[in-house]
Amino acid sequence: MTEIAYVKTEMHPDLPPPSSEVGIVHWVRVNLFNTWYNVVGTVFSAALILYMGWFILDWAVLTAVWNAESFQDCLERYTGHPVGACWGFIDARFNQFMYGPYESTSYWRPNLVGILLFFGLLPIMFDKIPGRKIAGPLMLFTFPWVATALLHGPIEMTTLQSTAGVILTLVLAAGGVALGFWGRKNHNPGQSLLGFGAAYCIAVMYFLSWGFGLDVVSTDRFGGFMLTLVLSTVAIGVSLPLGIVLALGRRANNMPLIQMLCIGFIELIRAVPLITVLFMAQFMLPLFLPEGMDFDNLVRALVGLSLFSSAYMAEVVRGGLQAIPKGQFEAADALGLNYSMSMRLIVLPQALKIVIPNIVSTFIGLFKDTTLVSIIGLADLLLTMKQSVTSSQWLGMEHTGYMFVGTVYLVFCFGMSRYSIYLERKLHTGHKR
Repeated sequence: MTEIAYVKTEMHPDLPPPSSEVGIVHWVRVNLFNTWYNVVGTVFSAALILYMGWFILDWAVLTAVWNAESFQDCLERYTGHPVGACWGFIDARFNQFMYGPYESTSYWRPNLVGILLFFGLLPIMFDKIPGRKIAGPLMLFTFPWVATALLHGPIEMTTLQSTAGVILTLVLAAGGVALGFWGRKNHNPGQSLLGFGAAYCIAVMYFLSWGFGLDVVSTDRFGGFMLTLVLSTVAIGVSLPLGIVLALGRRANNMPLIQMLCIGFIELIRAVPLITVLFMAQFMLPLFLPEGMDFDNLVRALVGLSLFSSAYMAEVVRGGLQAIPKGQFEAADALGLNYSMSMRLIVLPQALKIVIPNIVSTFIGLFKDTTLVSIIGLADLLLTMKQSVTSSQWLGMEHTGYMFVGTVYLVFCFGMSRYSIYLERKLHTGHKR
């Protein structure tokens, strides 16, 4: 006899949700076609996007001229129908856009610097790539001088031109190493840092005076996108640590003199436009240097950009520090940590994580602001393009040139913004809402 049950004795497997409630169909229906005005807006936006997309495709690909020797090859009267972009202009002037007036036989030098920078930053930026413990110190203490030697070549050091100068520097280097080991033996980090730092600076002087034995390429030969990268990379690398120091100095209530100096510097720099800072670096900086010492235009621009960006970075970091709850500082005191340890291990990591979007926004703004160095005579990517279209060979190619330059800036700025989002997601620990 079959047993009859009125209550189900086992769980029935869950049925999949209806196709109209999940996936792209559900998203489109809920977000784009849920009301009559959303339907109208969606249709209008789709039509506009299709029209603009077709226009860009037609201009950039279908009617573009890919091979040209001059602007005449891109004119309508030579082809019989309207033409789009003249990519032959970009192809013919590509090396000029990338390197400016840099020596063509030495293109391998900035290329090698770019390769070293790319592969040196990969382990630092992404956790899954091994070698961070090695790449970090190398990029911090070695790469800047290697890049300088490759791009510029040997730098003349007047101190090392005489026998007395060589002997003096060697004695100072040996004394610095001895002081460093002495401080390390006696557990005195100040002495150790001072001694090894002095020896390191002298070693850098000797290395730059050697410069791999390459030919000297003066900085007035730097130009194009290479100059843009040099300016932005150096300014970004200097502004972040200097901005952190300025932010900490501005909050140093127990050291009023340092606090006033930091506040004065930050407010003075932020009160004037970048163009003014560049002009001051160009014309006023030599007045504060000893007689006989001078810097070229590139170094002055680097100083101006770095100082300007560091002032804004200081305010960004200060905002992150003020967002840290007071309990974090009290917890550090309860653990017996001194000021430097509490800042390095507890406060600063949290503050910098909070202001990652603002830091990257400052970097993006700095990357775009490098175009202003054209005012003081430096031919960056934008100015190089403008100079190219004023030649009789490529008159009227501004549209294609501006599109190329804008695309380059778009790729790099968009890449920095996406990396910012990646960092936010990786370091997310509950602050995001």
